[in-house]
Amino acid sequence: MTASVSIPLDEGKAVRSGEALDVPAVDAWLKAQVPSLQGTPEVTQYTGGASNWTYRLKYENRDLILRRPPSGTKAKSAHDMSREYTVQQALKPVYPVVPTMVGLCQDPAVLGAEFYVMERIPGLIPRKHLPKGLDLDKARTRQLCLNVVDQLIALHGVDAQSVGLQSLGKGPGYPQRQISGWSDRYEKALTWNVPRMTRTREWLAAHVPPDIKTCIIHNDWRFDNVVLKPEDPTQVIGVLDWEMATLGDPLMDLGNTLAYWVQADDDAFLRMTRRQPTDLPGMLTREEVVAYYLERTGLKPANWTFYEVYGVFRLAVIAQQIYYRYHHKQTRNPAFKNYWLIVNYLAYRCRQLIKKAGG
Repeated sequence: MTASVSIPLDEGKAVRSGEALDVPAVDAWLKAQVPSLQGTPEVTQYTGGASNWTYRLKYENRDLILRRPPSGTKAKSAHDMSREYTVQQALKPVYPVVPTMVGLCQDPAVLGAEFYVMERIPGLIPRKHLPKGLDLDKARTRQLCLNVVDQLIALHGVDAQSVGLQSLGKGPGYPQRQISGWSDRYEKALTWNVPRMTRTREWLAAHVPPDIKTCIIHNDWRFDNVVLKPEDPTQVIGVLDWEMATLGDPLMDLGNTLAYWVQADDDAFLRMTRRQPTDLPGMLTREEVVAYYLERTGLKPANWTFYEVYGVFRLAVIAQQIYYRYHHKQTRNPAFKNYWLIVNYLAYRCRQLIKKAGG
């Protein structure tokens, strides 16, 4: 079944309070870069993300997206617009699902921060559920799943040097740096109501493998970061959110992806955390994703469990960092109140994976 015209494309919403753009300033800057732009843009905001702010600028003759850091951002490395722009611009010729870049503004006088503008990719974005009105049968759901995994495989096959991204990361030693780094971050974010995860961290440190390969990795590969073709929603026409892309081990990237992968036969608590439609009939299980990926790439890890535990541990650290901010009243968002429960569950899941592997 193909998408009908009644299925709404992914659209922006009203701009959140306190996050309004200086439209005249943006409009003037953009028209200096693209004189053909017509009219004054209709501005809406994509409110799903918790990191960079993302706006839609709908001109009479162009449909654009603007990305900028949150207001008051101090650390450039955490929201590096130039880096995100450069990665996508370099990848576009060999990896067509990357959005087309329009312009990068490095003058803080325009908006108070760097920002970049790209073409909007009109399409469907699968989040916790498929878009309303989209009903794929089991076979087409499976095809969608395979196509999403295939795009990750294609990214990992890009020659970083050929596109000028050989200096994007630090190169070999990525697994060791990740385990050390995430372990340190967890220590700094501990609160009284979460476990220290000592056994898990020690197990990971003792089982760090050599790099199986060094390539461009996305580092946040999820269904809600892909755009599907409206006429055939099994086809991926866009991949978004390149903020954390770097050079690293592709199996670490896959491990991160599977940490978010909730399937139909998971326990009730894990199913409550689901953020993408990976539980639908036809979707691959985590085990099937790994088998498919390894078959297509020819990679042969000595110990797959390491990558799976790493992905779950990393997710636990991210959740705990968010909860730490809530615990210390640095944010009052009530959605974060019970994140400590998620951290406890993810710690349990790490222990179970290690135990299953005989660790």
